[in-house]
Amino acid sequence: MNQSWLLITKDDLVIELQQLRDEGKDVSSLESEFRRLRAPEVINDQEFQSAAQALLDRAQELPLVSGHKYVEPNDLDQIRQERPDGPRRLDSQSLSEEEVYDRFLGAWLGRCAGCLLGKPVEGWHTDRMWGYLKDLGRYPLSDYFISKVPAEIDEKYKVSQRFGFIDQVNYMPEDDDTNYTVTGLAIVKQHGVSFSSEDVADFWLGNIPLLKTCTAERVAYRNLALTIAPPRSATHRNPYREWIGAQIRADFFGYVALGNPELAAELAWRDARVSHIKNGIYGEMWVAAMLAAAAFEKDPKTLIQIGLSEIPARSRLYEAISDVISWYEKGLTRDEATSMIHKRWNQYYGHHWCHTISNAQIVAMGLLWSEHDFEQAICGAVQACFDTDCNGATVGSIIGMILSAKRLPEKWISPLNDTLQTGVSGYYRVSISELARQTLELYKSKR
Repeated sequence: MNQSWLLITKDDLVIELQQLRDEGKDVSSLESEFRRLRAPEVINDQEFQSAAQALLDRAQELPLVSGHKYVEPNDLDQIRQERPDGPRRLDSQSLSEEEVYDRFLGAWLGRCAGCLLGKPVEGWHTDRMWGYLKDLGRYPLSDYFISKVPAEIDEKYKVSQRFGFIDQVNYMPEDDDTNYTVTGLAIVKQHGVSFSSEDVADFWLGNIPLLKTCTAERVAYRNLALTIAPPRSATHRNPYREWIGAQIRADFFGYVALGNPELAAELAWRDARVSHIKNGIYGEMWVAAMLAAAAFEKDPKTLIQIGLSEIPARSRLYEAISDVISWYEKGLTRDEATSMIHKRWNQYYGHHWCHTISNAQIVAMGLLWSEHDFEQAICGAVQACFDTDCNGATVGSIIGMILSAKRLPEKWISPLNDTLQTGVSGYYRVSISELARQTLELYKSKR
């Protein structure tokens, strides 16, 4: 049995130290111990695990540095005290039942299409993705990626080593970005919108195989299996607690709370706190609130601000998204905005590549520079690199909700063949339109 990725690694300690600094913790008392344990020949595996576990436990007790400017609570009441004014609820009576279904179907299809666009190039950096596109004469990105390329292109970019290209599939293949959307549906189906964080934890343990999870979810799952309940499951020895994992779980909570951004954010909070803290939680709340409003507010800037109205105004995520809005208002091009994001975040460093905030900036950029065009939105989000399938899926979901299924281009939707494959028990191969229908029924039942 070789399941090394369930153990603490030296890379985990590198990420943990940076995560502590990001949170504003005073790490001076533990820096030497972090350096010692990262030495290549330090101690054997069993001793390393024990020492690393003890170090991670001690790290959670570190105080904030003096003068830390951010206020980033985890408790819902405290989050709400720190948020700016917002609409909280929108008039959801303006849409007929048929129109609501069409918005839900647009969101599900948009999420699948955006995810499929980014899936085969997940982990590609700009030199690889942009080089591939330019060598094929397809830059800027305007269609799905293909694997059938000349031999020299295959050799240069290792195309044949990847899966998920549009010429390899005739449905939406399994991906964690869609697994969690289906998970949200299944949880609400079982428990209604009054579900608890414990309900989320129980669902994971009973319906999602452990090895289908990654980073923060994997650590939280490991904690849950040791009977460490939420919210401690998010903090116990979890270096990934502000990574993107919760943000990609947001969508269904926005769907089912259509017209009610405050409720959507609360449902997202209940889900996120199983595995994340602070900005990891806020990312899920932000996306859920935007989706709850997207059927009624078409302006991307206003929509982003509605999402921001549900998270702390003195948080790093709020500040970072506000920066993207300011670039848009100043007239920067999409390429210039992409460059700004790459200047701030190192795409070659896993902690930046997979962090909530870096990818949330890309989501905001994809929306703001979309001009209400589905293709521009998802291609802009994926071409920026970082977590391509996550960002394509989130932007596709939001633009799909804004536009509705009837207004989505066939070019992007028809390859899905109304079929989604997942790793969630009971939903291994499902009709996308049936998922939209179930979403409508759950939305109607909670009104």
